[in-house]
Amino acid sequence: MLATLALVALFVTSLWLYNKHRHSYWAKRGILSPPALPFLGNFVDIVAGNPGRWTFDEKVYRNYTKDGLSGAYVFLSPILYISDPEMIKQILVKDFDHFSLRQSFTSLHKNDRAMSEMLFIVNGEKWKRLRNVMTPTFTSGKMKNMFHLVCEKADALKAFCLKEAAKKPYLNVKKACGRFTIDTIASCAFGLECNSFEDEDAVFPAKVQPFLAAGFLRMLKVAMVSSVPFITGLIDMGLFPEEKFFFQQVAEETIAARRRGSKRGDFLDLLLEAQASEEHSPDDETKAKILDDTTLISQSIMFIIVGYDTTATTIAIASYLLSKNPEVQQRLRQELQEIVKKEGKLTYQGVMESKYLDACIMETLRLYPPAPNLERVCSKDYKVPGTNITVRKGDIIEVPLWSIHHDEKYWPEPEVYNPDRFMPENKANIVPYTHMPFGGGPRNCIAMRFALLEAKVALSTLLLTFDMKTAPGFHDLDLANSSFLLMPSSVDLVLEPLKEE
Repeated sequence: MLATLALVALFVTSLWLYNKHRHSYWAKRGILSPPALPFLGNFVDIVAGNPGRWTFDEKVYRNYTKDGLSGAYVFLSPILYISDPEMIKQILVKDFDHFSLRQSFTSLHKNDRAMSEMLFIVNGEKWKRLRNVMTPTFTSGKMKNMFHLVCEKADALKAFCLKEAAKKPYLNVKKACGRFTIDTIASCAFGLECNSFEDEDAVFPAKVQPFLAAGFLRMLKVAMVSSVPFITGLIDMGLFPEEKFFFQQVAEETIAARRRGSKRGDFLDLLLEAQASEEHSPDDETKAKILDDTTLISQSIMFIIVGYDTTATTIAIASYLLSKNPEVQQRLRQELQEIVKKEGKLTYQGVMESKYLDACIMETLRLYPPAPNLERVCSKDYKVPGTNITVRKGDIIEVPLWSIHHDEKYWPEPEVYNPDRFMPENKANIVPYTHMPFGGGPRNCIAMRFALLEAKVALSTLLLTFDMKTAPGFHDLDLANSSFLLMPSSVDLVLEPLKEE
C-alpha cells in the first residue's frame, strides 16, 4: 500500500515538475508571459476571450510585450508573440524558410481526409508545389474574366435589398452579404447556382455555417490536434463537422460533370486545366502529381469555407462604418457615380482603380481584420535578430494583427474610421507590416484579389442604390463570440433607395 502511494506521489510530482518546467520556457529566456494554469497554460483565457481570441492577444500585447516579444502557452506548448514590424518582416519574408509551416493537422480523422489537402493546411514541399500550381488561377486576368459572374450576384443582392427595404424598416445586411458571398463563391468555384436570395432555406448557407462555429469544444479539438496529435489518434477524434460530406459530394459530382465536357471558365475549370497540364508535363518533378482528385476537392471546399464569412463580414462592416460616417459615404458614392458616368456602368477597371473605394475597404480591414492573428511554426532553430532569443524548432509564432492594427504608435486616433490613411498621398506614412489583413510573406492569402473584387463590387452596388443609415437602437457593432474569426452578430441598417436624377 505504501509502495503504491509512493509511486502515485512520485508520478504526480513528476507531472507537476514537468508542467513547471514547460511553463517556465519563456521566463528562462527573459520573455514576459501571463500567468498559466497547470497543464492548460493560457488555453482557457484564449477560448474564453470575449468576443474573441484577440481580446487575450490584446492583453498580452499591452501588458507583457518587451522589445517586440511576449509569450503564452496552449497546454504545455509555448507561443511566441512577435509584434515589432521589423521582426515581423524578418520572420514572414526574409527568413521565411524558417517559418514556412503552419500548425500541423496530420492526425486528422479518416473522415477528414477530403479536407486535409487544403492549401492553408498542408506544409513543406506539398504546400510549395500546390501554391505554385494554384497561383495562376488568381491573376488579374482571371479575375477580370469572372467579373461578370460577381456582378450578376451583386445585382441579385441589390434586387433582394430593394425588395426587403420596401417592406421592412431595416435589414440585416450581414445576412444578406452572406448570401451574396455564398452564391458568388458557389458560382465561381463550383459553377453552381444556389439562389440563396430566393430560397430562405437555401442549402449552401446552412451547410457552411457549422464550419464557422468556434465554441470551447471546437477550440479544444483544434488545440489537441495541433499540440498533442498522438492523443487525437488514440481517441479517433474528427475535427470538421459532418457537413463536409455534403461539400465533398458536390465537388465530386461537379468534377465529374466538367470531365464530361461542361466548361464554365471558373476556378474549378482552372484547377482541372492545371491538373491536365501537370499530367502531360515532361518535368521529372511532377512525376509525383500534386493535383489528384482529393486535392481538387479540398481546394473547392476551401474556397467556400474560407471565403464565405470573411468577405461577407468585410462588406457588412464597411456598410456599417459608412452608415456611421455619412460624409465618407457620400464622398465614396460620388467617386463611384463619376466612374459609372464615365464608363456607362461599373467596370472591372473602374472598380479596381477606384482609390477611395480601396481606401474605405482597407480602413475597414484595419479596424476589423476578419482573421485577427497570424500563426506560423518554426521549422528549424532560429535566433531572433537583434536579441539573444533563440526560437526552437516546433515553437509557435503568433502575430497579433488586431493589436497592431489598433496601436496608436502606428495609427493616430486608431479607433477613428479614417479612409484617408490609405489614399495614395498618405500611404508613405504607413509603417510596413503594421497592416496585414491578408497575412504577409509567401504564405499570405492566395485569394486576396478575388475577395477584394467581391467586396468592392458588392459595396459599390449597394452605395449606388441606397443611402445607408444605422437602424434605430443599432449604433455599436456587436461582435459574436468566436475564437477563430472576427464576426458581427448582426449588422442592421436602414436602406433608403436613392432618388433617380
